[in-house]
Amino acid sequence: MKACRENSRTFTFDQSEEEERKKMCDEILKALQKDLGPSCQATCLETIRILSRDKKVLAPLTTRPAMLALMRLAGLEYAQSSKQEIPNFNVIIEALKCLCNIVFNSEKAQQLSVDFKLVSGACERLKTHRDKNLPHEIKFFDLRLLFLLSALRMDARAQLKEEQGLLLLTDILESTLDVKWSDKYVVATDCRGPPLSNEQADISMEVLKALFNVTYDCNQQQIDEDRAHQNRHLAAILCHCLLLKTQSEDKTEEFHSHTVNLLNNIPASSLDLLFSPSIKCGTVEYNGKKMDAVEVLLGFMENRIDKGSNLKEGLTPVLSVLTECCRMHRDMRKYIRSRVLPPLKDVKHRPEIGTTLRNKLVRLMTHIDTGVKHTSAEFLFVLCKESVDCLLKYTGYGNAAGLLAAHGLLAGGRGDGQYSEDEDTDTEEYKSVKSFINPITGHVEDPMPNPMDGMTEEQKEYEAMKLVNMFDKLSREQIIKPMRVKPDGTMGPLEEAANEYTSDHDSTSDSDENI
Repeated sequence: MKACRENSRTFTFDQSEEEERKKMCDEILKALQKDLGPSCQATCLETIRILSRDKKVLAPLTTRPAMLALMRLAGLEYAQSSKQEIPNFNVIIEALKCLCNIVFNSEKAQQLSVDFKLVSGACERLKTHRDKNLPHEIKFFDLRLLFLLSALRMDARAQLKEEQGLLLLTDILESTLDVKWSDKYVVATDCRGPPLSNEQADISMEVLKALFNVTYDCNQQQIDEDRAHQNRHLAAILCHCLLLKTQSEDKTEEFHSHTVNLLNNIPASSLDLLFSPSIKCGTVEYNGKKMDAVEVLLGFMENRIDKGSNLKEGLTPVLSVLTECCRMHRDMRKYIRSRVLPPLKDVKHRPEIGTTLRNKLVRLMTHIDTGVKHTSAEFLFVLCKESVDCLLKYTGYGNAAGLLAAHGLLAGGRGDGQYSEDEDTDTEEYKSVKSFINPITGHVEDPMPNPMDGMTEEQKEYEAMKLVNMFDKLSREQIIKPMRVKPDGTMGPLEEAANEYTSDHDSTSDSDENI
């Protein structure tokens, strides 16, 4: 016991003692086969939990007898017949922790878990999670184990689906959050109610992570009536999740992060429930719809932008959700546009300079990470109803060039999306300076002195040829590659145009020579 307490926070191990640790694992497993009391079993398992943090000593723990023994002690041994004897709660908790470590660190353990139908055993216990007497830690590590298995193994994910994992996990989420329904697909959220307890938040986040895995390919599957109902049912609960808070701001952000990740797996057609007019506690209204959950998503997005770190994992999920919702739901798009791209008044500064949401998103359009750059640009493009002229008005051509090239729209036009025909109205301030805006930078520039003032025509011609020669040298040395916008709106080498011109000219000459 003393050794376990002293090493409870140990995660690095001395390589010279590797063989000794393997022997220790072996001896402990032999001891667990004997008729030990619960306290001795828990101590043995606690020792295995600490040792299993070292990937190099897992061989004794990833044998068939060892995995079966740990599953039995965790109460997860799959059996189709009689109900099994339930071990001591402390023993179950320690065995679950051991299984989590071993499954996470060993592919062999993952395969054995699938062979022994560990997912099925865990799903059987999920059916008892509504029992208030079942300790919180058992519920937590049951869910953590399911999350790990379904994340690491496709066949484990398939087993979870076969065991009706979506329904089981959704039921646990409802129970944990104490969901009450005011109408079909509308949760009776009490915005003045107390925040979630730490236990509620922890369990809910593990459920959300496991649900993410089980719904991962939802958008690629054909959706029947039952699945459509499940999607809308889950979407309503996720809307409720966005309106809830936890005991701390950091945990609330983490809770909302897992909610956003799962929203990405729900078809956008079901996400109209995020702004249902039937939400009772809503205070933000737009066209008769309650936009409180949408406001939470926008606040979450801005918070992630302001943090500035790990944007690909932290920001792109919420941008993707908002983009797909705006593509499909007119009211949501119009509301978000009013918040992100309000009518232009200030055009004295570059679009990427400032502290508004628009400024922050435009800055991301030239981010070094391709994923971040693409999703932020796509979001603004959809808010502009995929109109090139509208996008350039808010971002400038320089910031939008990457997106337009990707869509083949460098020559202008519209994307493929279908949107309403409502007009984009300009403010008087914008109209008065529209002709003075630099389309590349997207703002009115201060007058610049003409560098050719005072030059003779010969000097101008000399400078022009000097510039041509510099470009020619850079091109011949392949430092730059001159490009052009092709008729289809995509980019192509300039030399192609020269070759096409030469071919056309030659064919014309040949035809002229014919009698």
